[in-house]
Amino acid sequence: MNREDRYGYGMKVLEQVDGEAGQRIVESLADTSPELGHQVVAWAFGDMYARPELAPRDRQLVTLGVLTALGGCEIELEVHINAALNVGLAATEITEALLHSAVYCGMPRSINATLVAKKVFAERGLLPLTNLS
Repeated sequence: MNREDRYGYGMKVLEQVDGEAGQRIVESLADTSPELGHQVVAWAFGDMYARPELAPRDRQLVTLGVLTALGGCEIELEVHINAALNVGLAATEITEALLHSAVYCGMPRSINATLVAKKVFAERGLLPLTNLS
């Protein structure tokens, strides 16, 4: 595939996974680093997210764990919590993944990520969560 084909394919994957939130991230880079926006679409989504070895929901679980561990990624966490819901993860599965992350990256990062999830869940009308243990 050429550069434009990779971008077009990546945009289709981005729309399926992130919806409008992903598009807004790419657009926000247009006046500062359009090449970074291109790479997000063509490489991250056109090449990496599109790989068949992991299902989209599994990729989102990995992404949520990594972003939680990194810390300071609240904007990206918001996008990817929405994406996790878009690809079929339940809100309780997301909160469980963020809780599990506390074991490996600490309570403060797990709490920060969970508060981002709470914001996303509230915006989507998913609160209060039920079936919690």
